[in-house]
Amino acid sequence: MSLGNDNANWCVCPNGLSEGSLVYSFGVGTDISFDLELIRRFGTTVHAFDPTPRSIAWVQSQELPESFVFHDYGVGSHDGSVLFHPPENSNFVSYSVFTRGTVTASAVEAPVNRLDTIMKKLGHSKIDVLKMDIEGAEYEVLSDLLVSGVRVRQLLVEFHHRWKEVGLDRTRSAIQDLNRAGFRIFHVSAAGEEYSFLKI
Repeated sequence: MSLGNDNANWCVCPNGLSEGSLVYSFGVGTDISFDLELIRRFGTTVHAFDPTPRSIAWVQSQELPESFVFHDYGVGSHDGSVLFHPPENSNFVSYSVFTRGTVTASAVEAPVNRLDTIMKKLGHSKIDVLKMDIEGAEYEVLSDLLVSGVRVRQLLVEFHHRWKEVGLDRTRSAIQDLNRAGFRIFHVSAAGEEYSFLKI
């Protein structure tokens, strides 16, 4: 089932999703149509995370349901902070751990936590849907997720192999590691960047 606006669209498996389901959504930017659609259709609770200034300001300006819980920090492969670099196009919202092109705006240092740390902090033992659009940081976070053994039923990831700083080999390797851990692909977007996995 595809949910969300054209530029924030994700495919989920609706089987088993209900009011008791827990969603973690990392990297919300200024479009939470996917998250709100999950809440509307299934009554899920969505914990949304984004440490970047424009996203925090945008979320704070919205009227949101109680089921949408926002946290102004990000996910990383360590507990601490990360330097996030602004996008090349100042009209865009997405900051990245990578320096890309010629950027005049300053980088921003923001807090991050490991997924395992976040779950312990929030008192959660499993995640029904984990969505990650974290601008190139997904590779290290996925490695840490697999090492920590946290319980995730569905995993939705945007891979950034189109960036020359990343490359296709990192995505291939990440997918192979996920396959070995029991995650199976059930959808790939037309762009070939957004992947949906189900834990078998």
